[in-house]
Amino acid sequence: MANIKSARKRIRINERQRQRNMAVKSRMKTHLKGALRALDQNDAEAVKAALPKALSEIDRAASKGVIHKNNAARKKARLQRRAGALTGQSISA
Repeated sequence: MANIKSARKRIRINERQRQRNMAVKSRMKTHLKGALRALDQNDAEAVKAALPKALSEIDRAASKGVIHKNNAARKKARLQRRAGALTGQSISA
């Protein structure tokens, strides 16, 4: 355990940030899995419902700095490409 007051404070802050990052990333992964499940089942209606939520959560994680913006762009592009192949059109949030 740190002895310096500022170091003890940084430990507390880092733990709070870690907890927030885990929650944001977990929420993003949950929505991402829902969209991928709908894509795997070739259910266009489920994809139309799940895809905007997943894209929104990916954007939210990137805006909070939990994932890098290029990582977010790559995840979104892959999802949209798969959804477009399924529905035959472009779907975006």
